[in-house]
Amino acid sequence: MEHFDVVIVGAGLSGIGAAYHLQHKCPGKRYAILEQRSRLGGTWDLFRYPGIRSDSDMYTLGYSFKPWTQPKAIADGPSILEYVTETARDNGIDQKIRFDHQLKRASWSTADSRWTLQAEHAPERSNVRITCSFLFMCSGYYSYASGYTPEFTGAEAFKGRIVHPQHWTPDIDYAGKRVVVIGSGATAVTLVPSMAKTAAHVTMLQRSPTYIVALPAKDRVADWLRSVLPARLAYSLVRWKNVLFGMYFFAISKWKPELVKRVIIKGVRDALGPDYDVETHFTPRYKPWDQRVCLAPDGDFFDAIAGGQASVVTDHIERFTEHGIQLRSGAELQADLIVTATGLKLEPIGGLTIFVDGQRVELPNTFRYKGMMYSDLPNLASCIGYTNASWTLKCDLTCEYLCRLLQYMDDHHYRKCTPRVRDGSVTAEPWIDFSSGYVQRSLELFPKQGSKRPWRLYQNYALDLLLLRYGSFDDRALEFAGEPRTVGSAAAAQ
Repeated sequence: MEHFDVVIVGAGLSGIGAAYHLQHKCPGKRYAILEQRSRLGGTWDLFRYPGIRSDSDMYTLGYSFKPWTQPKAIADGPSILEYVTETARDNGIDQKIRFDHQLKRASWSTADSRWTLQAEHAPERSNVRITCSFLFMCSGYYSYASGYTPEFTGAEAFKGRIVHPQHWTPDIDYAGKRVVVIGSGATAVTLVPSMAKTAAHVTMLQRSPTYIVALPAKDRVADWLRSVLPARLAYSLVRWKNVLFGMYFFAISKWKPELVKRVIIKGVRDALGPDYDVETHFTPRYKPWDQRVCLAPDGDFFDAIAGGQASVVTDHIERFTEHGIQLRSGAELQADLIVTATGLKLEPIGGLTIFVDGQRVELPNTFRYKGMMYSDLPNLASCIGYTNASWTLKCDLTCEYLCRLLQYMDDHHYRKCTPRVRDGSVTAEPWIDFSSGYVQRSLELFPKQGSKRPWRLYQNYALDLLLLRYGSFDDRALEFAGEPRTVGSAAAAQ
């Protein structure tokens, strides 16, 4: 049976970044990447809907080690995919990926101090078994199999096409057609202006408003710095500029939410004019950053509305009809195509089934250590980004920490590292404090966070930088163990 020091699961933005860090900080480690799909890129290859783009700037969504050099700070999906692909290709990481391998089960043997992994290899659906000393889950937090679509009464009566953005295919034709996009999150705010360019009309149908902020697609400061400084230095400076601004915006949103709300709503009024009903369609009931704030690059979303190519309707769906959607107010929206931008199905660590010494682990019963490891789960970590900042900021720090941890274990001849909740005063809290529907629907599936360090998430890059890049491993919550007692069949028995 093949054995690796580290197995990375997922060849998306996080997995490719993890591989780079391993190669450069732990060059002696033998690793492989298991990817369930036939292509790398993760999210940026899976989603193909019109206008697909980042809602974070690429100076913070990009890797710390690879400067983003393209003109647009808010990049489109194909450009991000090429960036990830180039990173993998230029560093030989693409040669380490085992495509069409979906990890199904991981079994830890204390006797052997290793994981036995069982994967399904498509298209034959054959079983593949390998072992590893450390398992690093970079598979994201949502299901790739399907998005979330509520049960809509009468959906079968609609004569047009209904599609979820996660399942967009090239044959979907919306040119000259009436489109209704259900939802008001980042996906809907991306879809509407893109589809409005060629559709007869696009209507965004929402139950309640979302905060939407217009920002320039290009970063003028970055453009200037790149013209006078070396690329890596310019990138680092812009990265920190954007990190600090993001931290400031989040902090003031929590400190003075009504002030931030007024500023955001004023921006909408300025974009749409004094006669537009901003109160109904763009004034949320919740505070800024209770849910993620949506981004409209160069105000494209507002331009589509102001130009008449798109509109917003705030109402509830009564039922689908033959020709569109009947609303609770009695109005009917006519549609040829309905797009259900209704969110994701969240799924912790890729839906993996985990056993430790023959006992199945229920992930919701665990606590997350520093937002990356799990109580009572040895030699396993996962990459999960921030809710209030770019995903890669946290993932870069997580990868750095993991590499330091592996070096520390080697230096001390440890074979096992297990987080333990030894502080009786730690109480369980939800995985993240976020009111978005897609999060609330799935909280019971995820591990808990604790009420204090190191089990609590602070969603703060500067604090995590200190804790993860420089923090000591002399931590009462970490239990280390030395050489394995035996080597052999215990892992394979699971």
